[in-house]
Amino acid sequence: MTTAPSLAPATDTVLKADGVTMRFGGLTAVRGVDLTVGSGEIVGLIGPNGAGKTTFFNCLTGLYVPTEGTVSYRGTRLSRKPHLVTQAGVARTFQNIRLFANMTVLENVLVGRHTRTKEGLWSALLRGPGFKKAERTSEERAMELLEFTGLAHKRDHLARNLPYGEQRKLEIARALASEPGLLLLDEPTAGMNPQETRATQDLVLAIRAQGTAVLVIEHDMRFIFNLCDRVAVLVQGQKLVEGTAEVVQADDRVIAAYLGEPVDDHTTPDDAADPAPTADTPDPGGAPAAETAPDATAPADRPAQGPTGDTP
Repeated sequence: MTTAPSLAPATDTVLKADGVTMRFGGLTAVRGVDLTVGSGEIVGLIGPNGAGKTTFFNCLTGLYVPTEGTVSYRGTRLSRKPHLVTQAGVARTFQNIRLFANMTVLENVLVGRHTRTKEGLWSALLRGPGFKKAERTSEERAMELLEFTGLAHKRDHLARNLPYGEQRKLEIARALASEPGLLLLDEPTAGMNPQETRATQDLVLAIRAQGTAVLVIEHDMRFIFNLCDRVAVLVQGQKLVEGTAEVVQADDRVIAAYLGEPVDDHTTPDDAADPAPTADTPDPGGAPAAETAPDATAPADRPAQGPTGDTP
């Protein structure tokens, strides 16, 4: 396996996946995958459809409990419960958008704040001063995130009424509301036009500039190679190669994984088939070919045939 040096110091590792394996009965979807993400890094995860990328994400975030291996965040092993993983500092978006369609844009972002508020059931029922202060703080933070993602002017719109690209942005804003140290993005540009893809790239770079590390799954190779510090390739549940964009693009195994093995069109003289004997070619066995002349076996007095084959 080819691996490029990490751009982040080894002592500043945000995420460490060690030997992660996920089996479903007799099917091994992910096999022994190791991956690290450093502070401030953007790491890409690519591979053909069915390579196990989303399954690996689910193992990182507690949706699946890995059959083997460990996942650590800042040196602490992560819980097997998704809400505790989020509370620890790991947030994610999904391949298929999972917004609360009948809630407003602002309300969707406020949902992401639940791991960062300390108010409980009785505080919410009594709505005392502490609750109101926490609610006000959460709303201010939610509005900051809507400004950051360019959705502030649609704070009161229902999520289901947003265009597709803005729904993707809203999902990212909701994930950021939990104040993560690591953000996992599962195909954030799927279905987007080139303009929306560029806007998403700028948004991810801005997230990194604020100190949040990013691990992203994507099929848009231009997006990945322009964005990421390192790229890891999964094929049939195993990590095939990891390194910079240049290393990955030049690896013949990656090309073969996406396009298939090249066909060798060159044949040697020994592999060439012997030509079949013809009437004019002597048989290899030595028997001379019979010499025949056109219509030699036809009777001399056979009547000629017309264009349709009928005898005139």
